[in-house]
Amino acid sequence: MNSDAFIPSYGLPGNYVALLQRSLYDFRMDFCDLIVGMEKAEISPRPVVGAIILVSGLAVSFLLWLLYVHHASADFAGRWMFLPALNALLNGLCAIALCMGLYFIKHDNWKAHRTSMLVAFAFSSAFLVSYIVNHALHGDTIFPGHGSVRTLYLSILASHVILSMVALPMVLTTFFFSLTGRFAMHRRIARVTFPIWLYVSITGVVVFVFLKAYAY
Repeated sequence: MNSDAFIPSYGLPGNYVALLQRSLYDFRMDFCDLIVGMEKAEISPRPVVGAIILVSGLAVSFLLWLLYVHHASADFAGRWMFLPALNALLNGLCAIALCMGLYFIKHDNWKAHRTSMLVAFAFSSAFLVSYIVNHALHGDTIFPGHGSVRTLYLSILASHVILSMVALPMVLTTFFFSLTGRFAMHRRIARVTFPIWLYVSITGVVVFVFLKAYAY
């Protein structure tokens, strides 16, 4: 039975429900065709990896500008204050999806592993958008703690920021090798990408907890 039949109608006319079902089906088929096409395509990895590194460098440069050069407008002070909590939530959900992906691959469930990792990537992408919006509106938050607590916080923050810069090109490269069927290279780089990505996601939550306790 088609799973689209279980989409609730919420009182919508039948033609709208049918249109929604058809749109979801087409999206799934197009996405599957995209993945299959990438797996079959003979794409040279060097220019793609080079492009990934270039794009990642530009993205990191923009984020550094946003953090240390851009000055937020005072008009947004006290507004949209849910964004830091949303960032922590997205990081936490990404960490859960990553752990699920690890569990599935350990049990040779390739389809569930791929789905989990795509979900983790979606959460990380949503986090990046929310993070940019938050810092564009509110600027950087100064940690007011002192002593050993401040030292611990800055150590975690520094490792989080540095490894997040490393994680971006590694995650994209790992996905490229997977989606193009280069599974030997995928497994090799994933052994390094996974712990870095998981650490960045978890420490993102830890940084929020510190700021929640001392700054927010």
